[in-house]
Amino acid sequence: MPPAKKRTRTYDPAKTRTAVLAQFGNVREAVATLTPEQLALPTRLGDWTVRDLVAHTGMAIGAVSRFIDRPAPPTQEVTALDWPFATAANAAGIDDMSRRLAQENPDPDTYLADIDRRFTADLAEHPGTRLLATGTGPMLFSDYLVTRTVELVVHTDDLNAAVPGLDIPYDRQALAACTRLLADALAVKAPGGSTEVRIPPYAVVQCVEGPRHTRGTPPNVVETDPLTWLRLATGRTRWKDAVEEAKVSASGERADLSGLLPIMG
Repeated sequence: MPPAKKRTRTYDPAKTRTAVLAQFGNVREAVATLTPEQLALPTRLGDWTVRDLVAHTGMAIGAVSRFIDRPAPPTQEVTALDWPFATAANAAGIDDMSRRLAQENPDPDTYLADIDRRFTADLAEHPGTRLLATGTGPMLFSDYLVTRTVELVVHTDDLNAAVPGLDIPYDRQALAACTRLLADALAVKAPGGSTEVRIPPYAVVQCVEGPRHTRGTPPNVVETDPLTWLRLATGRTRWKDAVEEAKVSASGERADLSGLLPIMG
């Protein structure tokens, strides 16, 4: 985890809760339409099938209830901004658990419905200030919910890529929170003020060591759309390909972010 000074961004807890519920609802509605043949389709995540991916997405939301069942830790030690750098260390365990859940739950619709019921109850019962003993460390419930927007939005994109014509919609607030968290993580990974990264309409961050821009047009500018950004940040798309396909515009000698991506392993 990069030992960098963190940028603090405020997220509205009520909006985050609504966004997570909305995006999980979008996923649930889509999964209910999938046939056994579609559930068996491959995904861009190694040898995971759509069924494995659905199980993992449910697991990502079900984690809230698992952590609430644990005793609350005495003090907060990490924030949402620590989470993107910690996921790679848990990859093997996450893979094993996702596959096991896929085997144990042959009916994905029922599986997600059970998770939704428990999750909704936990949202109603526990305030955002409740501390959770997450896999990243003791974190506020409200911060952990911000990380769930990344899980949901990124895996919505994975599902849409795997199943032709699925077209799960993206809740605007969930997409905004996901974009902002991953943009801020870039600024933590490469602190500085020489390069401006723009992801309209949700985020603008300054990063990369070098001369700091103070006025006028920045000399080093990167601009892309939210979905391309999350694909870059999570390794779904390579920087070189995104530039060549004109999905990213990059100008200036410090505008090449290829050495900094992906952020999440």
